[in-house]
Amino acid sequence: MFENWDWINYFLTWRDFVDFLLLTVLFYAFYLTVLKFRGFKILLWFFYFIFLWAVANLLQLEALGWLLNQFWSVFLFALIVIFQPELRRLFQSFGGRTFFFQRFSRVKAVKQIVKAVFFMAKRQIGALIVIERTVPVLPLSEGCIRIDGLVSSEILVTIFYPLTPLHDGAVVVRGNRIVAAACVLPLAQGLALDTKYGTRHRAALGITQQTDAIAIVVSEETGRVSVAIDGKLFSNLNEDELINLLMRELGLKKEH
Repeated sequence: MFENWDWINYFLTWRDFVDFLLLTVLFYAFYLTVLKFRGFKILLWFFYFIFLWAVANLLQLEALGWLLNQFWSVFLFALIVIFQPELRRLFQSFGGRTFFFQRFSRVKAVKQIVKAVFFMAKRQIGALIVIERTVPVLPLSEGCIRIDGLVSSEILVTIFYPLTPLHDGAVVVRGNRIVAAACVLPLAQGLALDTKYGTRHRAALGITQQTDAIAIVVSEETGRVSVAIDGKLFSNLNEDELINLLMRELGLKKEH
């Protein structure tokens, strides 16, 4: 039955199969990146395309080579548009502040956040603090009141203190600054949560499903501290566990 399948080799060579395989991997990887909308790696994608372009030329993969040559300029333009917030932050980092100063500022901000969180936890003051990483949080939020101030435990406690105008919502932290308060976040989708978790926990999970942010929740019913990362909830953390988790996830080194 398969005796005459040799004619396939006349039309398709091993280069054609490699060509098709690389094209498939390329489109699938890019699809997953856009679909999940998290962890954009601008330089990684740039070098990935350079590598594919080199392989296509070396192995004479006509389809892949033609596609990359046609869409090279389009892809670069798309990267600039899609990753505009990350590029803006990258260029801003070359401004007056050094890398070490930024790192020191972030470590200080984390300590201020942890201090505020456990101050509120002891008094059962509900809170939701979102620490932004690479994916912007504000475009996915509603009702945010813009703030531009250094992170401090006093400001955070004041914001979440009951009956204050901004207490009902999330605070968004970017770097070492509080950028917004009273944000309404998207709620978690497709998760079966225990009834003991309220709206704050669902909002924390929701924003971490759609971005790479870290969301810290203080329960006003129990005073327990939880952290949501990548749509997963880590509950009942103590002070050391919280600061170690934040330092690790933010790529910072804990000072002893």
